[in-house]
Amino acid sequence: MSVITPPTDLLRQQDPQMADVLAGEAQRQATTLQMSAAENFTSPAVLAALGSALANKYAEGYPGARHHGGCEYADLAERTAIERARALFGVEHANVQPHSGSSAVLAAYAALLRPGDTVLAMGLPYGGHLTHGSPANFSGRWFHFVAYGVHPRTGLIDYEQVQRLARTHRPKAIVCGSISYPRHPEYSAFREIADEVGAALVVDAAHPIGLVAGGAAPSPVPYADLVCATTHKVLRGPRGGMVLCGAEYAERVDRAVFPFTQGGAQMHTIAAKAVAFGEAAGPDFARYAHRVVANARALAGALIERGFGVTTGGTDTHLITADPARLGLDGPTARGRLAAAGIVLDTCALPYGDQRGIRLGTAAVTTQGMGEAEMERIAELFAAALRGAATETRTKVGDLARGFPPYGGR
Repeated sequence: MSVITPPTDLLRQQDPQMADVLAGEAQRQATTLQMSAAENFTSPAVLAALGSALANKYAEGYPGARHHGGCEYADLAERTAIERARALFGVEHANVQPHSGSSAVLAAYAALLRPGDTVLAMGLPYGGHLTHGSPANFSGRWFHFVAYGVHPRTGLIDYEQVQRLARTHRPKAIVCGSISYPRHPEYSAFREIADEVGAALVVDAAHPIGLVAGGAAPSPVPYADLVCATTHKVLRGPRGGMVLCGAEYAERVDRAVFPFTQGGAQMHTIAAKAVAFGEAAGPDFARYAHRVVANARALAGALIERGFGVTTGGTDTHLITADPARLGLDGPTARGRLAAAGIVLDTCALPYGDQRGIRLGTAAVTTQGMGEAEMERIAELFAAALRGAATETRTKVGDLARGFPPYGGR
């Protein structure tokens, strides 16, 4: 019996233009350094699931209660993903249907809030996400957000400020999480503050959830009412989201995802999530997660030695935020010079300043097999690129990247 496995040469034959696009992207990834804190390389098994026959299946609803026929294997894939997520994170319920991290946060708000409710979350200038109250996002348009920040001297979350704002504004929910905070939040402190004011605690763990899976970061599960997360980044799964919660919130979360905020589930992506959860449960992934953190700490130290202002003085996670102002550059200019040298990363807001900095991460290069010695080398390449030696640095970046092929370092 034949199976559906479309070869790449079929794409080349049918649509050479798109085949060239995909080949170009693969070449780009293999010859540059992927330092974005939000990116990683999935396994070949995850890629296989994404390109599977489940891409053809429409499966609105949940296992055993679909709005379409022929869902026997779709149900099996989703049940497998749910059970693996529950076991991996020690939760009573997991919804694996959200299409993205933002979709997961939207579902969490829909399960807990009504339009106009007050929410306390990290302000965008301090590392908060768009879904934490940006006026350009549904969150800022539908809810009243109050922002907490970080201490101006240490760059660490100001828990006294969080408590003071919670007592003053009595939010319906408190959001703990960010896109550029490099330290572990004190989940117990957030839980105490939420309990004091009668608020629900939502942890947006989009960035650290992969480290949690590998035992390299504390878990928010014992403290949060709802945990929202992505399945890519350090977790090395497909691009997508999930919501984790206790049994008491299960029905509300499920209804918030479908039918309130989403339609049909992307079953090929859910199958790929199941594969990633299975991979993350093994000892190899635990070793990987700890190497990610060790590499990030080594890279942060090497950047500090070369004049970068690293926020909070270092990192506990996979990500680093840095201010290149001491080198006479702002974030966008630094990103442009690094990109010209083949080093791909992001800009980010910096606390207590109008300038933007840079945000980088070690998840992808660690997947490639790089270690602390390479982090020292990468810091040298950063410094050279920012001094303006883009052409020479680009050659060295290419040499380093080719020595660690994306699918050869596992």
